[in-house]
Amino acid sequence: MVVSKPDVGHTSSPALRVMCARALTEVASAVAKTFTERTGRYVDVTFGTVGALLAKLDAGDTADVLVLSAPLIDRLQQSGQIEATSTQTIGSTGIGLAVPQGAANPDISTPETFRATLANARSVAFSDPAVGGSAGVYLAELFERIGLADMMKNKGLPQQSGGEVARRVAEGVADIGMTQISEMLVVKGICVVGSLPKPLAKDTIYRAAVHAGSARPDAARAFIALLGSREAQKLLQATGFEPPAGQRIE
Repeated sequence: MVVSKPDVGHTSSPALRVMCARALTEVASAVAKTFTERTGRYVDVTFGTVGALLAKLDAGDTADVLVLSAPLIDRLQQSGQIEATSTQTIGSTGIGLAVPQGAANPDISTPETFRATLANARSVAFSDPAVGGSAGVYLAELFERIGLADMMKNKGLPQQSGGEVARRVAEGVADIGMTQISEMLVVKGICVVGSLPKPLAKDTIYRAAVHAGSARPDAARAFIALLGSREAQKLLQATGFEPPAGQRIE
């Protein structure tokens, strides 16, 4: 769990509290900075896996803005924990595979070549499913499905975050890294080969919404509007996200 603390010394306005899936760390951090510059209100962002953030909500924690996977937003809407009319789709990103910069790109164009690539690798870093992130949970299921679960117990290097996955590849500790593309593109020293091949590919859609318990719903809606703005969408695309249908910016 990562918390971005505001410098409250420059404003008397209460900080806007945001809980955000860590796949959007780069974008949400940039939007928070811009929001503060334009409104004078600081943004206190808690980044974490979807599982960790859900646990905080279930324990009674609150926020003004929630930026989470679409299924979780839908679940919270059904239970009355968010303002239904405030929901906005931000974008989607897939799980990809990366290798050290300068290494030959393996063939992952089909399920067969993808499986062979993993089988032939010396070591594979991936998001730890125990942390509760979307990528880690899915990859654990995928390894079982393609018959590599036992092999991954020996050569797999579970990591606490997507950034750690990418860094193990950049350091040469892992031959291959797999996690959300958006978490790997921002790390130097690696090359993102691409998304997992169909039908093994897995995209996660992220949505933002105002928490029903927000004491600052107007500011929360303004933050979500900025998150969905053209400037934010350009950054989303640069960090491995696909925008909502029909909103691609060239």
